[in-house]
Amino acid sequence: MNYEEARAYLDDAARYGSVLGLDTMKELLARLGNPQDDLKFIHIGGTNGKGSVLSYLSAVLKEAGYRVGRYISPTLFSYRERIQVNEIYIKKDALARLTTQIQSCADEMVRDGASHPTAFEIETALCFLYFREEKCDLVVLEVGMGGATDATNVIKTTVLEVLASISMDHMGFLGDTLAEIAACKAGIIKPDTTVVSMRQQPEAMEVIRQVCQRQKADLRIADAANATDIVYGCEEQYFSYGGYDSLEIHLAGSYQIANAVLAVEAVKALIDLGYAISEEALRSGLQKASWKGRFTVLQREPYFIIDGAHNRDGAKVLADSVRQYFPKKRLHYIMGVFKDKEYETIIDQMSAFDADVITVETPGNPRALPAEELAEAWKKKKADVTFEKKIENAVRKSLEKAKKDDVILAFGSLSFLGEIVKALDTIRSEV
Repeated sequence: MNYEEARAYLDDAARYGSVLGLDTMKELLARLGNPQDDLKFIHIGGTNGKGSVLSYLSAVLKEAGYRVGRYISPTLFSYRERIQVNEIYIKKDALARLTTQIQSCADEMVRDGASHPTAFEIETALCFLYFREEKCDLVVLEVGMGGATDATNVIKTTVLEVLASISMDHMGFLGDTLAEIAACKAGIIKPDTTVVSMRQQPEAMEVIRQVCQRQKADLRIADAANATDIVYGCEEQYFSYGGYDSLEIHLAGSYQIANAVLAVEAVKALIDLGYAISEEALRSGLQKASWKGRFTVLQREPYFIIDGAHNRDGAKVLADSVRQYFPKKRLHYIMGVFKDKEYETIIDQMSAFDADVITVETPGNPRALPAEELAEAWKKKKADVTFEKKIENAVRKSLEKAKKDDVILAFGSLSFLGEIVKALDTIRSEV
């Protein structure tokens, strides 16, 4: 199949839904020759911050001279963004060729009475095949959902597990308490490995300690409270931690200090494991790391910012960033979210600020909460709420209302943020 046919096949695989469990994934990979066994992984789990930490780590490792595969989801701008080697997207011909190989195995599985792999399982197998083909030194692998039963958890050659912030999300799949969710997230921890975790809430921290003890894994805690000399900013931020003074990052958001601290602690663990990473590579990688969709500034005067705050913890840290950077600014919101998210909790956090609201929904996505329904939820908190069927119309109206010193903030599920960026680019091109 060619690239367009491969994409159509991958899109069609979405009808198999999201299935937690490793049996189908193991069967598919066995038929493909278990490419994952020829790779070494840094496995990143957690609820919020996984992508940012992945960005820091992969940038640092690239600066240190390693060939780094990175697997992320969801993506904002291109399907091929999910699978990268040293920040270069998978080539179209490689995606088509490897997808053809996977389709053949998936068809055989169905003929033999097994389940058809889900879209995420196919994509994960695709990344393993590509990274082996590209001879990656390390793969920085983001967990899709949960941990223990996530398709990425078939790997056995983990070098390091990294746990970003754990909070309540996907409760219907992962558990109803923080301890249950933490246990699921900690399911990626393999025997006799090194684990670097952000300092979690006590309930989650205790679960992680117990799993590490049971797996005889070395646990290291990255505590952002130990960061000093912090300088916050929308364009650049600074902090000192772990013997490194005045480290610079360009990912905005007050919460990015904690994510960067976690990345630094992970780098220190890799050095102890024998990986050659100089201070120069650490500093350069942190400085060059980018992660669009996490308090990303798209323009100034007025500020236009996008942020993937789609759960209670994401909304809390977004609200903290607004207080940090824009305590006296007039705000204009654009919000879209999936119907299975705690959107009322997000509204509770963000309604604390003086803002007008436009709600939207991701076009063509069955998981999207209808814009009208989201607007009704907002009206319980604010009177100045409207909804728009077209995302471009929401962007236009926000730009028309905003004055030079105002802030437009688009937030919610990542799936619609790419559409926001495209709409803004379209409007700019008309000027």
